[in-house]
Parts: sequence; structure tokens; C-alpha cells
Amino acid sequence: MKAPQAKKIEKILEKHGDKRTDNYFWLNERENPEVIKYIEEENAYEEFIMKDTETLQEELFEEMKARYKKDDESLPYFFNEYWYIVRYEEGKEYPIFCRKYKSLDNEEEIVLDVNILAEGKEFFEVGSVAVSPSNQLASFSSDDVGRRIYTLNFKNLKTGEILPDTIPNTTGKAVWANDNKHIFYIRKDKSLRAFQVYRHQLGTDSADDVLIFHEEDETFDVNVFKTKSLEYIFIASSSTISDEHRFIPSDDVFAEWKVIQPRIDDLEYSVEHYEDEFYIITNADDAINFKIVKTKIDNCSMENWIDVIPHRAEVLLEGFEIFKDYLVLEERERGLLQIKIIDEKTQESYYLPFSDPTYTAYIGINLEFDTEILRYGYTSLTQPSSTYEYNMKDKTTKLLKQQEVLGGKFAPENYISERIWADSRDGKTKVPISLVYHKDTKKSPDTPLLLYGYGSYGHTVDASFSNVRLSILDRGFIYAIAHIRGGEYLGREWYEDGKMLFKKNTFFDFIDAGKYLIKENYTSSKHMYAMGGSAGGLLVGAVVNYEPQLFNGIVAQVPFVDVVTTMLDDTIPLTTGEYDEWGNPNDEEYYHYMKDYSPYDNVEAKDYPHMLITTGFHDSQVQYWEPAKWTAKLRELKTDDNILVFKTDMSSGHGGASGRFESLKEDALEFAFLLKLENQKE
Repeated sequence: MKAPQAKKIEKILEKHGDKRTDNYFWLNERENPEVIKYIEEENAYEEFIMKDTETLQEELFEEMKARYKKDDESLPYFFNEYWYIVRYEEGKEYPIFCRKYKSLDNEEEIVLDVNILAEGKEFFEVGSVAVSPSNQLASFSSDDVGRRIYTLNFKNLKTGEILPDTIPNTTGKAVWANDNKHIFYIRKDKSLRAFQVYRHQLGTDSADDVLIFHEEDETFDVNVFKTKSLEYIFIASSSTISDEHRFIPSDDVFAEWKVIQPRIDDLEYSVEHYEDEFYIITNADDAINFKIVKTKIDNCSMENWIDVIPHRAEVLLEGFEIFKDYLVLEERERGLLQIKIIDEKTQESYYLPFSDPTYTAYIGINLEFDTEILRYGYTSLTQPSSTYEYNMKDKTTKLLKQQEVLGGKFAPENYISERIWADSRDGKTKVPISLVYHKDTKKSPDTPLLLYGYGSYGHTVDASFSNVRLSILDRGFIYAIAHIRGGEYLGREWYEDGKMLFKKNTFFDFIDAGKYLIKENYTSSKHMYAMGGSAGGLLVGAVVNYEPQLFNGIVAQVPFVDVVTTMLDDTIPLTTGEYDEWGNPNDEEYYHYMKDYSPYDNVEAKDYPHMLITTGFHDSQVQYWEPAKWTAKLRELKTDDNILVFKTDMSSGHGGASGRFESLKEDALEFAFLLKLENQKE
């Protein structure tokens, strides 16, 4: 079967006197039958090329699925007189939200059975479920397309009746006022930016809802939440580099909204409530790695902020949790997360002990305020996700739940994890890499290695356990995560050095990590593979333009690859809010810098590695046409005979297939692709 080739329709794009020719621009015509035809041809070609792996894909899928407990349930958590549990039933794809009154021995009440709502739908996702303070009503939101546009509905938990109130085009979140009559929610604009907060009164038409706040700055979006104390409702307005918070008492929906601190460029802050004070985590006063301050509720602007936890240059403060007698901090030092307990009465402080060379630790769900119990999570590349209960008074730890790995083959001691530091090209920077492999896997130039990266938005990909990953570890692969600049693994400066006009550092760090792994004899270019999704797809797309011979193959999931054209189109979802991450190409300096690394703009007539590219037709984050155009241009220009396949899920969005196990088919395809390439060498 011959590879499809999209037709070329010349489109000249001009900016700052610079002309770009985009022959595949027309693929953005979502309703055009020729666009659908091309995508379907690519899907058919992918099936043809991967046909010899169908048995392997099925084997991988069943193997992955078999590791999961089919009738699993979440750890119960207690809130407002009820224990809440999310559980799955064998043979069903979707969760069931349940609760039990006061005791886990009491009869279960079903808040929401998503399996019933999802019947007959190719895609279905619940955004959130929120129970009213009276415990008698619940809001829930759903999306049946995959574009993350949610419809809000309401249920009477006493009668089981779905109420007539329906609110379309929301972010999916609802916050109940304490009167049990009003909720606050967020609408999206045409570019899917969260931009307006409304108040809805139950029993009324949503067309009559009251606009509470309109965020007019297109680089900001909005969020709404209730404090842990339940006493205040907040609207947070945020850009990449700036925040503004306003609040009312939860008991008074008609109160005047008060602003804590008006927005200032480069001032970030977020808020929690404790008695007559707000606790604020912020980068004020050049606290690049953040600090915690407090201020009186009645007088809360920036000049009244008092340091509680001062800024430390070597420690990134990622979050905190307030209890009646304790303050718990989530910190990151030299890349590793730590949990610090501070006794507010004695001012004694200490860290919880963790032992793996690379791991993830985090503060869990802690809804109770007056308690000595802290819930926290822990996982590593070899240790399944675990939730612990720590008594901050007695200093005792109890394991509440550990992710079960079924199938009888997994034992943590059969796997080895490491953290190494790769030399970068500047001779000064060291790039951390976390690795895991089976103890029987030998490091050598013939050993297959999958290098994963992301490196954007300050998002850090920490070392955590994966049930799915076992399928390639058990087949002799080494798995590695490159903690490159653009994430916050080594603090806020690590992020700042990988964004805007420093974005190329992200790509060069990944390349340098790959070269270091080869130098240290973990693998070789013939057996090394790269994987990344979304902004991580941009990463691997840029890397194969810079160093096409470094990797034998890449997997680009929902990749953001047409950077310049997308960032010049402010009608596309997320564009305006991204200017502080990538830069605004309406500014000539940013335009040329972006154009210099944009994967689509830099495809050339040369050899490329084997490539698997995936997308979702309804993707709201990275539009399907970016990877479609990229594939078409690669097909036209590449000079090799290597595999290039492009698969579009016609019923999903950015997060892939819905349902508990359907997404495993995507993992099975990706791993089968990698194993196919390895088997070709034998």
C-alpha cells in the first residue's frame, strides 16, 4: 500500500516582511470532506503498516489490562459527615461515585454512575462532581465530544432525580454557596478560554444567570474555588506570570467582591484561609522560588503581607496545607520533592523520610481542618503509588492503600532505578535523568532505551510508577525521563531558562541527555527512541530536525508542531494565554526565534527517524491539523524509507480515548511500534 500524500495548495503567510509557504494550510478545514478523506487514508495506512503487530498489540493490551484490579476503588475520604469513594465494577469502563453516611459500615449511596450516563456514546468524560453543603444536591459536568467543553447538570441525592437546570459551555467546575441555592461556574469564549464567572440560582433558566466577573485580558483565564475552611469563595484570575484574587464570604452570595492584591506583571500568588488571616504562597519581593506570607482578611493588600516561610534560593516551594495546629510544606530541593511538617505551637519542624534515588512525594487529599492526620502520597519508578496516613502528633505512619499490580509477575526488587546527571553543551549545566530497567537488562550499545521528555510551562515530570511501562521494561527496554529546562525540576530558574527566548535550551538539554546516555553505554542511536506529548511533541519534533540521526524512532503524541502559525492565530484555543510561555510572534524578535525551532517550519529534505504521530480529531489543546500538516510535509520532503505513520482518533480530544481501559490500546500501539523497530534489527 502506498503512503498517502495530501494535495498541495499554496498559501503564502507573511509577517514582518517574511514570507512562509504553507502548502498544507488547507488541512485546518475541519468540515472539508477532502480533509476527512486524507485523515482516513492516513489511518488506513497506519493500520496497513502496523498490521504485522496486531497480535502483539492485543497481547500488550490484555497484559496491561490484566495488571489492573477490575473492581478497584479509591481510598475513602471523609467530608461533611460522609465518606466518599470512587469505585469501578468489573466489565464497566467508567467510575461510580459513592458515599456512606458517617461510617464505612453504613449502606452505600450512589451519587453518580457514569456508566449509565455514558451508554451509547463513543466518548464520555465527567469533569467534576460537587455535593452541596446540605448533602442533598450534587452538581456534575460532562463532555461527550472531547473538547473539554462541559455541560453542568444537577441531581437531587434524596430522590435520584436529575433536575431540569442545564448549563452548557462551562469549564466543568461548580462551587456551591453555603445557602445550597446558588452555584458559581465559569464559561468559555470562542477560543475556549475560561473568561467569565456566573452565578446560577437552582430552579431558574441558565439564560438568566448573573455575570459576576468578566476577564477581558486575553492572556488571563479564570478559576473559582472555595477555601478549605469553607468560609470564602474565590475567583482567581491568572496568566502565566501574574495572578489576581477576589473573594466573598460563602454565606453571602450578594456580597461585594474584594480584591486581595490587584494584578502586577510578574507577581504570582495563591491563597488559603486560616481563622482571621489569609496564607499566601507568592514570588513577591524577588522570591523566585516562592515564599509563604500571611495577612489579615480585613487588610490584605501586598503592603500588609508578613513572611511566614521566607524565600530560600536553593528550595522551590511548591505548595502547602494548613491544619489547625500544623503547617505542611511541599518543597523541591535538587529535583526531589520533600514534605516538611511544622508544629505551629512548638515551631518544631522536620521532613518525612524517603529513600529511593528518584521518586515523587506529594500532599494528598486533606479536607479535614481540625486534625493531626496528614494524608500524603508516594511513588517511585519501582514502587507503586501509595497513600499514607501520618500522625503529626505521634509521628507514626500507616499505609492506607497501595496500587495493586496484578498478574503475579511484578516485584519491586526486580527493577533498578537510578538518577544520573548529564553534561550539557555549555559545560556548566547538568541535566538530571531518572532511569528504570529490569535487573536482568544489561546496559550496552545494543540495549533499547526510551527517553521521555516534556519541558514546558514549569511542569515537572517526576519519577513515578507505571503499570503500563512494565510491558517494555520486561521486554528489555530502559526507560528514562530527561528533566530538562522548561520544567521546574531544579527550581523556578530551571523553568525560566527554558521558555520564551531561551526555549532552545529545552531541546538542547534533551539532545545532550540522549548523547550522554550513549556515551555512558546505556544504549546507542540505533536503539534509542524518544517520546513526548503536546509540548513534549514539540520537543521531539524540534529534536529530530536538529539531530535526525540521534534516535532510531520517535513517538509524538498530540504534538504542538506548527508554533508560528498557531501563535499568530488568536482565534485558536489557548493562543493568547500562551504569549508568556512562548512569546508573541507579533513581535518580530519572537517571530524569528520561534520560526527557527518550529518543527513544521523546519522540515527539510533529509533522512528522519521512524515516526509514529498521533492526535485526536476533537483536540482542544493542539488542533488535529498541526500533526496532520507536519505528517504531510514530512512525507513530501523526507529522503529515507523509514516508517512514518499518523493515527487520528476520530472520537477523542487531547486526553485520548475515554473510559478506564480504552486508552491502553493507544499505549499498546506505541509500544508495538517501538518493539517492531527493535525486532527489525534482529
